[in-house]
Amino acid sequence: MNSYGRIFRITVFGESHGPQTGINVDGCPPGIAITEDDFCSDLARRKSGKAGTTTRIESDMPKIVSGIYRGKATGSPITIVFENRDMKPGDYANVDEIPRPGHADFVAMKKYHGFADSRGGGHFSGRITLGLVAAGVIAKKIIHPIDVRAELIEAGGKEEVEDAVREAKKLNDSIGGIIECVAANMPVGLGEPFFDSIESVISHLAFSVPAIKGIEFGSGFGAAKMKGSEHNDPIISIEGKTGTNHAGGVNGGISNGNELVFRVAVKPASSTSQKQHTMNIRTGEMVDLEVKGRHDLCIALRVPVIIEAITSIGLADLFLQNLKAI
Repeated sequence: MNSYGRIFRITVFGESHGPQTGINVDGCPPGIAITEDDFCSDLARRKSGKAGTTTRIESDMPKIVSGIYRGKATGSPITIVFENRDMKPGDYANVDEIPRPGHADFVAMKKYHGFADSRGGGHFSGRITLGLVAAGVIAKKIIHPIDVRAELIEAGGKEEVEDAVREAKKLNDSIGGIIECVAANMPVGLGEPFFDSIESVISHLAFSVPAIKGIEFGSGFGAAKMKGSEHNDPIISIEGKTGTNHAGGVNGGISNGNELVFRVAVKPASSTSQKQHTMNIRTGEMVDLEVKGRHDLCIALRVPVIIEAITSIGLADLFLQNLKAI
């Protein structure tokens, strides 16, 4: 499905090389001030053109086509579209015969019986995350004063991100990274036990972002090496503040009032200039493939703002569910 959410519900649409991509946001409370300028800062953070990112340059200018009147949300669905202009579909002429290793080319071809748009990854492209960032801007307004910030803390196994990108460029190969996200000013009580826990909601949304391969909250996998007495967070105030935050701000699936902290692993971009030996599925022969097109050396450079967006979207939906229950 291309939709997510119970009250704050989003639907993504479009393809990498189609005329437009965008998002529909339903459930935004009426009266929230929203203008096209509000989206510019976060969209610019996702934008390509910096060292280590693709040379495909799009304006990424949002066009609001519904749900906003006189600068305020009306309560009806908000639809935002982005035009695609800088496209080179010829770079993908052979992917139907030679699916790119690591990409969705092969599974999309099989699942959709050959009808999927394969240009630039089609609907599986990272370009679809433009809509997620736009929805995140709206969600951030709903959850204020919660402050969600994400940053790339490691790339290619190195904490010095710029050094890692320069090395990747010399090797002419792609690298991944680790992004840490922190949500400050969290209230107590967001989330539900079991299936709508904060961890469940955010993980669901995180894995909707192309290239995300892992997630951990608080001490994460490191907790497996700790004793209970070490991992437990002692409560030091009647508001629930704790001396440590190994739980990452969540107990029993519910926010405990401390900072929400989690990290995601971003794989290296599958499109690499390195020659790969793979199968031509039309002939059944193994061939050497050199991927064409414009691609990111380190896609993780552009992902922090997307992680902020999906976190805000998940928290907005949980926040509105809490209001409905009151």
